[in-house]
Amino acid sequence: MPVLLTGVESGYAQFITVLIVFVLVLGVTALTTKWIAGYQKQQSANSNIEIIETSRLSNNKLLQIVRVGETYMVIAVCKDTVTMLGEISGEQLKKPEFTSSGTGFKELLDKAVRKRSTNAGESKDNSGNDGI
Repeated sequence: MPVLLTGVESGYAQFITVLIVFVLVLGVTALTTKWIAGYQKQQSANSNIEIIETSRLSNNKLLQIVRVGETYMVIAVCKDTVTMLGEISGEQLKKPEFTSSGTGFKELLDKAVRKRSTNAGESKDNSGNDGI
């Protein structure tokens, strides 16, 4: 025999049910996203085509350096067309230098907290009360 909930108990039961469904949907979404990302990464890993660099000229016009096999090409990508501008050698390309600032989230958070506390201290000192 089913028990019918009334009043406050019914509200709590509905809230818990909605919360559980929300967490389940969120979990399924996260797992699906990870699976699709892994699948796409695997598909592009065996590719012989790679976009090295892109530079925007206007809203719908781009210059791209593309590696196809061992050949590097410069192409212009427009709204409706793709035009090969020429080939360049790999030696002519500048390799990007990745420099890490060495600053993690904890250091940034500590710096922000220190800055806020010093600003709060300065506003108290400049309130014009002079300790009276």
